[in-house]
Amino acid sequence: MASGDKPVLAENSPASVLFVCAMNAIRSPMAEFLVKDLFRQKIFAQSAGVHAGEPDGFMISVMKERGINMSTHEPRTLEEIGESYFDLIVTLSPEAHHRSLEFIRSQAIDVEYWPTADPSTVAGRREQVLQAYRDVRDSLENRIRQRFEE
Repeated sequence: MASGDKPVLAENSPASVLFVCAMNAIRSPMAEFLVKDLFRQKIFAQSAGVHAGEPDGFMISVMKERGINMSTHEPRTLEEIGESYFDLIVTLSPEAHHRSLEFIRSQAIDVEYWPTADPSTVAGRREQVLQAYRDVRDSLENRIRQRFEE
């Protein structure tokens, strides 16, 4: 695919997806905004966390490298999402998976678990930390393309 080309959505892709991680500060908002960027207006995407988090500057930086402005992202919890209906929930951490299954126990919603490293646990020089965030961003983009692209 040429740079700048948008992928074609697979026929069996969900119309709406919710990404859930621990604090909605890094992994799940990355996934949400990657879906929005790749599949503009074709998949409704949101994200939430099990706990309330704070905006993460490294996440904002590596998404900006990808041309996505995350500076206005405000982390939110599953409870703030409320009774919204999604075709698919993608969980990115064990805690998020467990909590999401509890959250939707009376609803018929598909849940997929995509184990995703937490780059905030990486220590080292700034460039090492940024690379860990880039790795998560790129891994999520690859997984999103595999799952939703034709």
